[in-house]
Amino acid sequence: MQRRHDRIASKNRDQFAEQEKRSRINHSKRTVGRHEVQSWTRATKQSLCLMWQKVKIQLMLSMSFLVTVFWYCRRLYGFLAQLLKRWSDYLQRKLIKNRSVLAEVDLLGYSAREWKGETKQAKHMREAYNELFWNCHIKYLRQVKKDNYCVLRAVLFQILSQGIPFPSWMRERDILKLPEKLLYSQGCNWIQQYSFGPERYTGPNAFGKLRKCMETLKTNWIEISGTKDHEERGNLCNTLFSDESKEHRLYEAIKFIMLYEVVEAYEQIKNREEPIPHLFSRLLARDTSSDPLSFMMNHLNSIGDSGCLDQVEIFLLGYLLEVKIRVYRLHRFNTEEFQVNYPDEYRREWNEISLLTEDDRYYHIPVIRT
Repeated sequence: MQRRHDRIASKNRDQFAEQEKRSRINHSKRTVGRHEVQSWTRATKQSLCLMWQKVKIQLMLSMSFLVTVFWYCRRLYGFLAQLLKRWSDYLQRKLIKNRSVLAEVDLLGYSAREWKGETKQAKHMREAYNELFWNCHIKYLRQVKKDNYCVLRAVLFQILSQGIPFPSWMRERDILKLPEKLLYSQGCNWIQQYSFGPERYTGPNAFGKLRKCMETLKTNWIEISGTKDHEERGNLCNTLFSDESKEHRLYEAIKFIMLYEVVEAYEQIKNREEPIPHLFSRLLARDTSSDPLSFMMNHLNSIGDSGCLDQVEIFLLGYLLEVKIRVYRLHRFNTEEFQVNYPDEYRREWNEISLLTEDDRYYHIPVIRT
């Protein structure tokens, strides 16, 4: 009995020892696994930290680069904008400086600046300007460069800026052939003595220079009058009347057309053909322009250089351009000659332009606002 009890006790001890052994083994395995997990987690964290450090450095470098590029671009943009503004201002100042017809200014403001003081003449002129402002609906003024092309410039600028087309007789003929016709068909060899205003050129090349002048007139007139947009047409005019060499060719072309018309009228008088307008009789009645040659030598050649158009020549200018030129002569205020029309014989379908003068020598452009 005792032995049996001892065997059972020994067997229980062996089982307990076996369980203890198994428990220790399982605990050891769990411990090893936990250490492995912790070790892997630490390694992963370290790897992630190292990777983030590298990424952070790259991000910081990239951000620094982008900020630097943005700063330089902003500085460059500011510099270029400033440079462009200065260049634009320079071109605008140069354009305004070279422009022979200035922008509109207030009429009464201009009068107050130009005619200060209490002299009889100053008071007379201010009264004349007030009359234009209140009773003639003239609110603004465009100043025209004061030289011996002044009246031609004021007339031609208005014709082009208003989009007035070629006169009917110019559309029927090729004006480029007028110098050739005058030289060869009508035997006017003396046109080699034609003088080109301040250039004072005469000689065998006069014919070629006249043709270039006619080409400039025709090309620019067709281009500008064919522009329907008013603002665009104004810009074209401002550009054209800022180019002195082109301007002068326009005026010389008009002068030559005046000469051509006088030659035509003179031949009609000699041959007793159809009646001619009275203005030609008035022009040829002068001792200094009794024939086309004397008209050219004594009058046309000096225009643009030392002389300007006389009143009878303004009649001729309006007739050949087929425009009614209304002139406000301020020095003739309170007389019947305050407002005059050139020519006095005009057709209803002709367009009307206006001039303003203080002395019958220099002219400005009045701007009517109703």
